[in-house]
Amino acid sequence: MNEFLEIFDYKNSPWVFLLIAGVSGLIISAIFVYLIKITADRKKWPTVKAIRENQTSVLYFFVPLVLITATSKTYYIAHHEYEWVLSVSKTLLIAVSTWLMARIVIIVEKVLIEQLDFNSPDNNQARRMFTKIKFVKRIVIILIVTVGISVLLLSFESVRQYGVGLLTSAGIASVIIGFAAQKSLANLMAGIQIAFTQPIKIDDVVIVEGEWGRIEEINLTYVVVNIWDLRRIVLPITYFIEKPFQNWTRNESALIGTAFFYLNYLTPVPQLREKLKEILLETPQWDGKSWALQVTDTQGQFMVVRALMSARNSSETFDLRCIVREKMIEFIVSEYPDALPSFRIEESQEKHVTMPGSKS
Repeated sequence: MNEFLEIFDYKNSPWVFLLIAGVSGLIISAIFVYLIKITADRKKWPTVKAIRENQTSVLYFFVPLVLITATSKTYYIAHHEYEWVLSVSKTLLIAVSTWLMARIVIIVEKVLIEQLDFNSPDNNQARRMFTKIKFVKRIVIILIVTVGISVLLLSFESVRQYGVGLLTSAGIASVIIGFAAQKSLANLMAGIQIAFTQPIKIDDVVIVEGEWGRIEEINLTYVVVNIWDLRRIVLPITYFIEKPFQNWTRNESALIGTAFFYLNYLTPVPQLREKLKEILLETPQWDGKSWALQVTDTQGQFMVVRALMSARNSSETFDLRCIVREKMIEFIVSEYPDALPSFRIEESQEKHVTMPGSKS
């Protein structure tokens, strides 16, 4: 019993002070978390809401460790034999601080994304910013982890030179040059290029490897394309730097759709043109900007009629094309059935020649 009391003797050991500091930190953290929760429930502030969802668990570790580290530092001044206690608390504080900074970056990301409007018909600018925010967040978190590890190494005398090497520009440059030949870093550098030049963005409509789909994810080293039939194509991010591909929504979401009809030469084109205009005026997918109906080609047995119509985005363009095809075919079948494509076969009459001496 006496040995147990000696361990917690405040004159000879820091445990009582550290315990008080830890409990005080937990109480302060609980108060902060409670205030954040109350504010988030009563106020519609996206920042407070994001803090509540991503930061409260970190506070239960960060605040107690700050007080414990300060207490151990103060106690170390008079009792150097407890240097290991200070080292342990500093290590934990650095680790939790790195965690805290990463969470702050995530909060900033969510607040910025919350301000983007993806529901507008032309959400090209929102998708552009979303792509940049996502990629910059990943880069910043990598930098935070790198600095956290460097600061941690600087805390120990035996490995301090490694921490200094990571933090100096020469050290960072040598790391980048050393890995530049690696395929993974080539993908990373391509990802940085894509994030700022943006040949692709999240939700862009693209055709890659002969498949139509949307950009679903842009990660540091690869891109996920969601194909129309719910399959996924996973491509290295360098693919979009080194190879040609189609991007239907590069600068804007609006597209012009086409519908082709192969019709007889007897087709009344002006009547079809008037019907197309009528269909578009009754269809909400048409954006009202442009339309046309023209004979674009002639074949031996039929002519090619092309209908053009514009829509706000790729999805509405696809739907609009289908609607126009259905209604135009219905109109042609009911009103001008002779306009449907057909093949003409002409029979030539044989001439009978009466041979001499033959019976006719």
